[in-house]
Amino acid sequence: MGSGIPLDAGALMSTVLEGILYGFSVLLFIGTLWSLTYKRHMQDINRPILIVAILLFILSTAHMVVNIIRAEDGLVRDRDNYPAGPAAYFADVSQQTYVIKHSFYVLQTLLADGVVIYRCYVVWQSVWIVVLPIMLWCSVAATGVIALYSVSQASTESGIFVKALAQWVTAFFASTIATNLLSTGLLAYRIWIIQRGVAGVRTAIGRGTVMPIVRVLIDAAILYSAALLTALILFVSGNNGQDAVVDLAMPIMSIAFYMVLIRIALNKKNRSYISTSINIPGRSTSETEQERLRQYAMKPLQVHVSQFTHQDRPSTCMADSTKGAPSHCDV
Repeated sequence: MGSGIPLDAGALMSTVLEGILYGFSVLLFIGTLWSLTYKRHMQDINRPILIVAILLFILSTAHMVVNIIRAEDGLVRDRDNYPAGPAAYFADVSQQTYVIKHSFYVLQTLLADGVVIYRCYVVWQSVWIVVLPIMLWCSVAATGVIALYSVSQASTESGIFVKALAQWVTAFFASTIATNLLSTGLLAYRIWIIQRGVAGVRTAIGRGTVMPIVRVLIDAAILYSAALLTALILFVSGNNGQDAVVDLAMPIMSIAFYMVLIRIALNKKNRSYISTSINIPGRSTSETEQERLRQYAMKPLQVHVSQFTHQDRPSTCMADSTKGAPSHCDV
């Protein structure tokens, strides 16, 4: 059993705090659904992103439900079944509910990191750029599955800080932090490069800036990475608080994802030129800009030239004023 906050107190605290963040994520989920579907036809809705948003909501909801069940079992129903009381119940990693709730966490982590990598690929339009993030994502999947299997095979006396299990949990946290930071960094850098490259065109045709999207991408990455880094530090130091931070990471992942989607939707309404390249597969930024610039084709230029004729006879000047033609003078 680790040091720091008692496990029963930590379980109660994490359930309450996760419930607060979960409520906030529900509000953002509703806002995300509105931004993706409001005043749009079915064929115009970005269905992959909508499906991902719904899956994140389902996983975070399921995790919240399991956490409430664990809190009730450990603090009320099974508190007398362990000699050491509720703290011993929460220290038992072989509990089925413990394995289930961390399975939800691993699935949501893979889904969220996969979406960031997909966005990175859509913006860069290059497989080579995302080779390293994909390798890191595979590392997250492998270490997560092995850690879950090790937990499911652990004995009642085993804890989360057992060396055979701790090495895989540490590798999982490190891999997901690296995946998130690298993918988000590449994505933000590419958007900034595109923003700088078409700055003149944007100014000429009155477009908005995409720097709010870059800022919200960075903010979301910092928020999520800070939670993961805190969990990693607490886990390595053997502090029981890591379990509470991991529980809080579930709604934080959803909140970070919804923040980006809502910001992109708002930027679309401001006629941002980059939003399409982030959310719509198969279309690059240059294609979108070319399509919009076609609206500004030059009109034909009309030139009127007066014609004069020289003849050796008395001069007469005539002007056809009724037809609006140029003057014709015989000199």
